[in-house]
Amino acid sequence: MKRKGRYHRKRRPTKRLFVILLILLVVITGVVLALNQCAVRKGHSDKDLLGFWGKTTPSPVPTVSPTPTPAPTPHAVAGTAPDTLGLISELNLNGGDIASYIRDVPFSFGEGGSYTALNGIITFRSDHWRQGATYGDATVTSKTLTKVWSADTASLPRTSGANAWTGNGWTGQPLIVKWPESTRNVMNLYDMAKGKDGLVEVIYPSLDGMVHFLDLETGERTRDKIDVGLPFKGAGSLDPRGYPLLYIGAGDAAPAHHGREALVQEYFIYSLIDGKLLYSFGKNPDPYAQRAWHAYDSAALVDAGADTLILPGENGILYTLKLNTRYDAAAGAISISPGDMLKMRYTTKRARDGMAGDTYWLGMEASPAMWGEYLYVSDNCGTMLCVNTTIMQVVWVQDTLDDSNSTPVLEVVNGKPYIYTSTSLHWTSASVGSGSGVIPIWKLDGLTGEVLWRRDYNCNTVPNVSGGVEGSGLLGKNSLNDLVFYTIARTPGQSDGKLVALRKNTGDEAWVYPMQNYSWSSPVAIYDKDSGAGYILVCDSGGYIHLLDGQTGALLASENLGGNVEASPAIYGNMLVVGTRQQKIWGIRID
Repeated sequence: MKRKGRYHRKRRPTKRLFVILLILLVVITGVVLALNQCAVRKGHSDKDLLGFWGKTTPSPVPTVSPTPTPAPTPHAVAGTAPDTLGLISELNLNGGDIASYIRDVPFSFGEGGSYTALNGIITFRSDHWRQGATYGDATVTSKTLTKVWSADTASLPRTSGANAWTGNGWTGQPLIVKWPESTRNVMNLYDMAKGKDGLVEVIYPSLDGMVHFLDLETGERTRDKIDVGLPFKGAGSLDPRGYPLLYIGAGDAAPAHHGREALVQEYFIYSLIDGKLLYSFGKNPDPYAQRAWHAYDSAALVDAGADTLILPGENGILYTLKLNTRYDAAAGAISISPGDMLKMRYTTKRARDGMAGDTYWLGMEASPAMWGEYLYVSDNCGTMLCVNTTIMQVVWVQDTLDDSNSTPVLEVVNGKPYIYTSTSLHWTSASVGSGSGVIPIWKLDGLTGEVLWRRDYNCNTVPNVSGGVEGSGLLGKNSLNDLVFYTIARTPGQSDGKLVALRKNTGDEAWVYPMQNYSWSSPVAIYDKDSGAGYILVCDSGGYIHLLDGQTGALLASENLGGNVEASPAIYGNMLVVGTRQQKIWGIRID
């Protein structure tokens, strides 16, 4: 029996159906080809609309991105590896020894001029490249020097020797800053200063144990002095974020006097809202130090992103301190809550062999220069160090032969760092501490520590008042862009000196300015804003300040400030400020 249901019978295609199908196929093909041509004209590179036919339009050859050139990284080469000088370093975090370290937020210092948005000079030689101490535009026409004002400082007894600490000494550079109005309004300024529109304040830690505050324009006091009671030889530092914080380190202890108890060296952080001490560290003795002498002549740096202070000490310790800063500008309140005190100490073979006989000293009196995360500093033991601060390890060293008090000057050309540095005449003199000898001025490759050029100078030295280079170099700009300047003390005789202008590329002398009195002061420059012409100012131990033509070294003007000028001046606009050992701070206009 057949099953009932639906079914379709298969029919044969007719001839008419074939013709219709053929016509449809031709039409469709024509349409698709037309669309493909349109796509090609519009720049399409996909498969055509009849991709099932296997036809494709040509695809462009992909552009291969070049492999980026890695950024140059400091590294040791033959002769600059740390073990070349027998360097051994160790780390300590919050009181406990550690084998290794990686910083959570690496330091990231940019271009020299990017250190702060504040108007002024807020650390030794302005910023982390340490190229000079000049801020703002100036107009120099008559090429004259005029004493505008002076302010008195005082003295402080010394722990040893009959002489007192007086006035301002080496390095002794003032800080000069124009505070934003909002910051000025919350500070303990006198009414006159607080109400003065555009106030520029001079902040000057001195050997008399005081921090002095002055109006740049008039020399009048702007607020009460901060009485620390310890002598300040080095320059202080302000916070680059614009926070009202002052960082200063004592250069010596102070004996009991005038009913005041004896004090020992420390490093201090003060609020500039009310002048109160917020924190101190490194008190003598720091149990981690390998040198008994504690002093802090170095001018600290602050990495804003990491909120961290960076400080080399004369006790042979490189400190970094997390600040945990809180600043409420509207409320006029600032606080710090320090944590993560990291210390790196080191010795070299020369230091280990020499410490027993007091032949070589550990310690860093120079201020650090920074390039990115890398720190450059010279020490008292004839060592120039490059330190990777992210892991706190020494990358390379260079044997600089003698005790260095000169802060390294950093220059970056086409993305590559270069270092200028020099030394005093101490260990290498004919008889240690006195006699004659040779001091070099170097240009080093900042990546490897290799010597690019070296120029030697014969000079003399006497105990405790060294010859050689005690000031820091000045890097020329504008019309003086090819020059670097150094003062050399006690050459050719014991009492005189010279200022030399050297070609940055070769170390050759462009000119030499002989000085009747030796100089420990660092030279500064001023540039005419219209012509770009540069002029050099240098102070000396006879109390003179000299204004020189930067291109030729010709003397244009001079003034006597009444006594030895060991300190390094700073310039804001047309005003120069410097202190003397004769207990005066001077404001001098350059016209």
